[in-house]
Amino acid sequence: MAEDFYKTLGVSKNASQDEIQKAYLKMARKYHPDLNPKDPEGAKKKFQELQTAFETLKDPEKRRMYDQFGPDYERFSAGGGNPFGAGGNPFGGGGNPFGGGFSGGGSSFSFEDILNAFGGGASAGGGNPFGGGGNPFGGGRRRRSPAPQKGEDVTATVSVPLATAVLGGTIPVTIRRERGGMVSVDAKIPVGIEDGKKIRLRGMGEPGVGGGPNGDVILEVEIAPHPFYSRFGKDLTVKTPITLKEAALGAKVDVPTPRGTVAVTIPPGASTGTRLRLRGLGVAPDGEKPGDLYVECAVALPKSWSKEDLELLQKLDSDVPDVREKLSF
Repeated sequence: MAEDFYKTLGVSKNASQDEIQKAYLKMARKYHPDLNPKDPEGAKKKFQELQTAFETLKDPEKRRMYDQFGPDYERFSAGGGNPFGAGGNPFGGGGNPFGGGFSGGGSSFSFEDILNAFGGGASAGGGNPFGGGGNPFGGGRRRRSPAPQKGEDVTATVSVPLATAVLGGTIPVTIRRERGGMVSVDAKIPVGIEDGKKIRLRGMGEPGVGGGPNGDVILEVEIAPHPFYSRFGKDLTVKTPITLKEAALGAKVDVPTPRGTVAVTIPPGASTGTRLRLRGLGVAPDGEKPGDLYVECAVALPKSWSKEDLELLQKLDSDVPDVREKLSF
């Protein structure tokens, strides 16, 4: 039994273009080979069926021809062995064996007109009114189908949160293709991926030609900036605010890290820019030695001071003037 493209996409024959596209995106995501590791071959076959059905039904003209002629509609559409198309029209200008009477290109008469020109009625053989091979004069060789070609790759940029880049995970991605419509998928982000690296989503690119495989989607990673953390290779730096009291007297402060919260000891006399090293708490790509996490102190002063606080500050000795005397350019 010939394949029913509407049934393949799970829509009715009266479905709108929007309904067809939504159904395709839902089914394509469900049966994409990369998302079905337990049955990649079965998923690939189903995915290709979805691609073929969608490529036909998303195009109003192809859909009209499919509704009229079924899966063999391409034998009656422009190109690919069309007995009525450009360059092969037996009735068109310069090639009309009947000396005129029809307009060139076959655009001013209906399929019924063509049938009537040959005495009416479609002959046996898959609905072809001219007999086997698609040749209106019998015999001859059929036009050879194009060789299968892989579809073009699609490139896109994806923004990845720093936490996902460090720890790995998945992020939703929507890809807009020129010929295959839009497709949504959860892209897998490897642990420790770096800015500028690329991720390949196989089979998610433009549809293939002549039964060839789909192209791929190539995502270029842009790691989004974080308000507190920065990354340098496998090392991370976090700016941690501390109070004036903690800076002067020392303290223990909780610092969140990629592997949980850690109590960090702030030494007495710490100032803004003081860096404390936590070994092995940086980025840890699979199979590699992890980097380090640096805690950078930032003394946070209160927005307002009491009279007593100001009087106390004026009594404190400071070596800042001596430090400034050593500045040079």
